[in-house]
Amino acid sequence: QVQLVESGGGLVQAGVSLRLSCAASGRSFSTYAIGWFRQAPGKEREFVARISGSGGITAYADSVKGRFTISRDNGKNAVYLQMNSLKFEDTGVYYCAAARDSIGRNYYSAYNYWGQGTQVTVSS
Repeated sequence: QVQLVESGGGLVQAGVSLRLSCAASGRSFSTYAIGWFRQAPGKEREFVARISGSGGITAYADSVKGRFTISRDNGKNAVYLQMNSLKFEDTGVYYCAAARDSIGRNYYSAYNYWGQGTQVTVSS
């Protein structure tokens, strides 16, 4: 089993950067793919980015491609989401999730464990 805790959210102005962290506890962290999802008020949870267990495969939603970067440090049991050039539409609660599938997928039902989320609010 994996437990996940997100951090790094906050209230920022458009155009700045934030770095979210996802700290994991549990065994065999490197065997889990990790995904970031977000949910804005009144909207469905949407895929943001994912990274394979080894870190060799990444994928991004079109809306964040070129602005966000996902990375992981398996020695620290952590995954990061570097978010640059933030926009108002990036506002939402950001969740990290772990999938037993070491490659990962772009849909939330593929993930087995979820964190509690961290709020990101971007003012325009």
